[in-house]
Amino acid sequence: MTDLTFLPDRTALEAVDLGVRYRGGWALRDCSFRLPAGRVCALVGPNGAGKSTLLSLAAGLRRPTAGRLGVLGGAPGGADIRPRVAYVAQDNPLYPHFTVGDTLRLGRELNPGSWDQPTAERLTYEAGIRPGARVDSLSGGQRRRVALAFALAKRPELLLLDEPMNDLDPLVRHEMTAALMAEAAEHATTVVIASHVVAELEGVCDYLLLIAGGRVRLAGEVEDLLAAHRLVMGRYEDAGTPREFAAHTIVEARTTGRQLTALVRTDGPIGGHWEVAEPSLEELLLAHLRAPGAPALLAPSAEPRPAGLKAAA
Repeated sequence: MTDLTFLPDRTALEAVDLGVRYRGGWALRDCSFRLPAGRVCALVGPNGAGKSTLLSLAAGLRRPTAGRLGVLGGAPGGADIRPRVAYVAQDNPLYPHFTVGDTLRLGRELNPGSWDQPTAERLTYEAGIRPGARVDSLSGGQRRRVALAFALAKRPELLLLDEPMNDLDPLVRHEMTAALMAEAAEHATTVVIASHVVAELEGVCDYLLLIAGGRVRLAGEVEDLLAAHRLVMGRYEDAGTPREFAAHTIVEARTTGRQLTALVRTDGPIGGHWEVAEPSLEELLLAHLRAPGAPALLAPSAEPRPAGLKAAA
């Protein structure tokens, strides 16, 4: 296999024609995007879209079938990259027979140069989880808290989270989200949060990567992607597409009675007597998921660089 060299810069993830094939078909195919470092990225898509596959590739736990993926300027799972990445999978991978104290001591032994014991204790012991409690005696939410504490205390440059708030009740979810954002802001950590629950991402993430059908559909700064679209509403009784939309890209158009609602990727002002507003993140995502044939959109910052990944002889 051809070796790869990666150009060092402020890029957390960069994919070029990335693909993963399983026996039943492609989980990811022809995925190209770039995630600048220091962002909090929402990795969104329906179940089975390829979100977990992408995170496991970035963590170095599997290899792509096609294409390339760079992580922090190096190869996923490389000896110089692995200590800089933390990954929390959906199933909270902890040793069930360890106590919580043993788990945190393991983290300290595995990460002697970067381990932050005060953070680990604040997110576990100060939340009422006893050091002597065995992991397999904890509730699902408590195990999730310990797993997140383990990951954050490692002080990673890149934190990969797969459905991180699944087992948490609303109050703990709020507390953990606040702690996660505070830690990311203080240490300029790049965070990738995979989720299909849009409500827990809105207002938290500043970058978006939407995957559907194994392909990248949207990528870039949330505010830029929202600004590129308009939600257009109004009375419409004719057949076909309104003539005012002809110069624009229609992502989705739905008619309820005499009311037309459309998500439009605009190319200038929209004429006519339409009510026009910027969509919410949820409206943007749902429209693109309901319209798989809509053209993909990558913001300039999400475009992979031609020389970002290059083959070495």
